[in-house]
Amino acid sequence: MRNFTFSQPTVCIFGREPEQALKEQLSKRGVKKVLLHFGGGSIMNNGVYDMVISALKDLNLSYIELGGVQPNPRVKLVREGIELCRTNDVDFILAVGGGSVIDSAKAIALGVPYDGDVWDMFIGKASPSDLAQLPTPIGVVLTIPAAGSES
Repeated sequence: MRNFTFSQPTVCIFGREPEQALKEQLSKRGVKKVLLHFGGGSIMNNGVYDMVISALKDLNLSYIELGGVQPNPRVKLVREGIELCRTNDVDFILAVGGGSVIDSAKAIALGVPYDGDVWDMFIGKASPSDLAQLPTPIGVVLTIPAAGSES
């Protein structure tokens, strides 16, 4: 085995009043403009969408929505998200959903600072180490247990 160091600076918050935790985390990070990224209608039906929007409004944060993530996310939507982030000066991506939403948000975050096509990252033509700046920060409101993508 080769020597290596693994560091995973992920904060996982469990418990009641998730909107308070969301507001605290966004405030702590100095977020100004959010890409709210989600899948289909389940967050609309279960109240999570309203909770997230309320938290963003309470903080007077500007946000843009990009819904429609499908299982096994499509690169077309990722490219759309990258363009939205670039043209609107988004400084934080908030994924609300399960694993596919989170994975799509990760791809968008990588693609924003990359000069080429984000698909390059998936075919081995480029890697995150090729980025001139860090990926766009991501937060997650997980709506399904044990997705794994959140960590």
